Amino acid sequence: MQHADPHQSSSATLAPLRNGVFCSIWTASQISSLGWLVQTVAISWLMATISVSDLMVALVQAASTLPVLLLSILAGAIADIFSRRWVMFAGHCLLALASTTLMISVGAGFVSPWLILGLGFLAGCGFALNDPAWHASMGDILHKREIPAAVTLTSVGYNIVRSVGPALGGVILAFFGPLAAFGLAALCDLTPLCAIWRTKWNARASPLPREKLTMAVHDGLRFTVMSLEIRAAIARATLFGVASISILALLPLVVRDQLNSGPIVYGILLAGYGTGAFIAGMSDGFLRRIMSQNKMVAVACVACAVCCLFLALTDSVSVAAFSLALGGGGSLITWTGTDVSVQLASPRWVVGRTLSIYYAFSAGGMAAGSWVWGTVAQNYSLSWALEGAAGALLLVAAAGLLFPVRPWEEADQESSDFLVPDLALNLKPRSGPIGAKIEYSISEENIEAFLGCMRARRHVQSRAGARNWTLQRNLQSPKVWTETFRTPTWMDFLRLNHRLTAADKDVVEHLQSLHDGELPPQTVLSIERTTDAARTPPIELVSRPLR
Repeated sequence: MQHADPHQSSSATLAPLRNGVFCSIWTASQISSLGWLVQTVAISWLMATISVSDLMVALVQAASTLPVLLLSILAGAIADIFSRRWVMFAGHCLLALASTTLMISVGAGFVSPWLILGLGFLAGCGFALNDPAWHASMGDILHKREIPAAVTLTSVGYNIVRSVGPALGGVILAFFGPLAAFGLAALCDLTPLCAIWRTKWNARASPLPREKLTMAVHDGLRFTVMSLEIRAAIARATLFGVASISILALLPLVVRDQLNSGPIVYGILLAGYGTGAFIAGMSDGFLRRIMSQNKMVAVACVACAVCCLFLALTDSVSVAAFSLALGGGGSLITWTGTDVSVQLASPRWVVGRTLSIYYAFSAGGMAAGSWVWGTVAQNYSLSWALEGAAGALLLVAAAGLLFPVRPWEEADQESSDFLVPDLALNLKPRSGPIGAKIEYSISEENIEAFLGCMRARRHVQSRAGARNWTLQRNLQSPKVWTETFRTPTWMDFLRLNHRLTAADKDVVEHLQSLHDGELPPQTVLSIERTTDAARTPPIELVSRPLR
């Protein structure tokens, strides 16, 4: 087993900050997060002072998180269709608009519970729009090998800010009032707008027209469902969200009922959680060198389980702080591991959509977990809820046997070049359906290898958009095998081939090595026509080999 120097690991974790574009936007994002956390404290306090309804106070958090759950998938499709830089800019414009409007409303003395909830929802829409585009842009800004460190830095930065943001918000609220807190938040929200406006990065643009939004969402869902690595990461993240949210959701009750303390201790414990996340983030590179990614996630889940058990049994603030450091470190490692697994398993054309689906399921898991553990604590006891969450986290760790998180390997997920075939007809983008037929000559000794390769081929083609994929063997000439599939239109056929990555093309090269014909496998394209007399008869279009 290879051991690594912790200093080298820390240096590798900080490596993305040497990229000027990433460093600028990352720094601005932390400032924006700080402003948001200060504003959240002020909003909650303001709602508690102007409304007598406990439900309205509770809805403050729901108003900002609900859009992430409802709009993430749509936002991911937008991030893949349009310029991610401008999608990020639009998201931060919504955040700045919400903060500025709230500041002006409070300054003018015109504020109501429903206005607060509405502006919170608007800010949540900004987060839902920005987050998939920002995380997907990391692969455009940085080299692929730097993505794990970039995701870790993003999580570490947020945890550091979360450790100080609420406390700073409380101080500003106590000494200067809510208007000052909202003014600071509005200024902080302008920082990422300036950073995005000043910086530019290159992203490979598709030579094809933009997809329709509905089709983009459909294609993203199809790719996610058909990708084993992404499904496993989403399953682990959802289950972890259900179980691990108990730590933060029940922490106020732990402070009040078990530690018999108040807001100061609550802030100290949150700082302990953030400190654990920071240490885990700085050690991430070192940990990845001494154990597999799947094992890291399992160990992190166990650390969170230990955190829950300690919180359930202790009445010591120091023990609780130590346990929360374990929980913070375990949470960061798990969330980073699943997030990066989704990114590395996704080609650039669909990464915004797969990440948004991952975020939607994760948010749903945390929302469900908050309700489950809160219900258990209310109907039974706080200890039962934390012990139950600990057991659930151990089951999530064991779930790695069924849903392993893929190793962080470099693979070329950029779309490869595609040579459009010559056609005898001038097709329009909406012409179709298009049928494709490819014949292979396979000797008897290569059949097993060919079938294995064809299983991979079917998976690659289907998740890129091929429909009705089949493999047929000629009964008169058993050496001849025919692959067939359809696409609804000619444009869908072009999109399918533009979506194939260099890694996907390795399957094609393997198939050609198994083919023993004199010429390479030939692709025959045809357009389907009905037998209606008013329609033209079917015409077969022969192309040169697809590359």
